Amino acid sequence: MEAVYVDQHYGLVVECRNGSRKAYNDLYKLYSRAMFNIAMRILNDADEAADVLQEAFVDAFARIADFRQETTFGMWMKQIVINRSISQLRKRKMDLISIDETDVESIPDNEGPDTEELELQVRQVRAAIQELPDGYRVVLTLYLLEGYDHEEISHILRISENTSRTQFMRARRKLVEMLRNKGISYN
Repeated sequence: MEAVYVDQHYGLVVECRNGSRKAYNDLYKLYSRAMFNIAMRILNDADEAADVLQEAFVDAFARIADFRQETTFGMWMKQIVINRSISQLRKRKMDLISIDETDVESIPDNEGPDTEELELQVRQVRAAIQELPDGYRVVLTLYLLEGYDHEEISHILRISENTSRTQFMRARRKLVEMLRNKGISYN
């Protein structure tokens, strides 16, 4: 059975192909905030994220005729933003640590806090993620927030699956340590 993607904004894509400036503007308004957030989570720099966002939209609009509707426009755009963000990180000469064996400690689950406490914890977790080194932050973001598996991450970052898993586990461990140092306990 073949997957069928329903893209509620496909009409705008068709209008873009026909040269409608309004449709370009409408697509930008619909997706720019979410795409900026993706770039920001990966790059951890607002200026770089804004540059990547603009370059990604220019690229997407230049290649709008190539969009085959095998997925939604949003998913296609997201992949462009992620690839451009990763390229930008490479320009910074990001170093990922390669290792053959992982040394993973188990991290206990959290017992359910109340809503106010949970919102505070979410803000603290987001802030702590931004403090992670680039390699850790990128793998953690792609895995946890963007939903990629380690095989996909290995292709995107051009690293081994094992390196992706290792970076993720180290990032998670470091994140928990950072949060514990800020007084948030997950015991």
